[in-house]
Amino acid sequence: MCFHSRQSKEAELLEQRFNAKVEEGCNVMSNHYTGAEHPYTPIITDVAKNKIQVFTWGLIPEWARDKSIQTYTLNAKIESLSEKPAFQSSIAKRCLVLADGFMEWQWLDAKGKKKRQHLITLPNDELFAFAGLWSEWTHKITGEITQSYTIVTTEANPLMAEINNSKKRMPVILTPENESDWLAGKDVAEFTTCDVELKSTMILRKQ
Repeated sequence: MCFHSRQSKEAELLEQRFNAKVEEGCNVMSNHYTGAEHPYTPIITDVAKNKIQVFTWGLIPEWARDKSIQTYTLNAKIESLSEKPAFQSSIAKRCLVLADGFMEWQWLDAKGKKKRQHLITLPNDELFAFAGLWSEWTHKITGEITQSYTIVTTEANPLMAEINNSKKRMPVILTPENESDWLAGKDVAEFTTCDVELKSTMILRKQ
């Protein structure tokens, strides 16, 4: 799964890497986004490919009664997107979730009472994009519009299976070459494996 991410690069580097402009007033940097807090993080949608915006993490489908569903929609399993009501209406609404790292906790015992934190990056610490889906939800009383997203996940590759050893899942990390295919709506079955080379760094904490 993926519940913690990082985007620590300056806006100018985001713009250069993704050939898009950061929307005015958007804060696109954080050393640690925590999904449970539903932060606003940088994304690029299929309908505004030249713009970097910030959407809240945790997809709110158009039919939702309130925002509470976000607790359960931080991630979306790629194998069952068409089966889950929360994601069915967003399968064609693609986005890139911009990052330069994410965090996972490796279980050191059978019940996960002892864990070791890892920071996962590309070997050269470059920017990359998670595959995402997005939605636009309107509050039925106030008319307030909330734009949100979910990160799509798949089965863990060998490295991530060692780290995420309880669920054995990982986010779908796109290559620069297939980012445009994802945004264009290519069949999700084409993205079920992650061939991107990753690096794991253990985060040591003082006792």
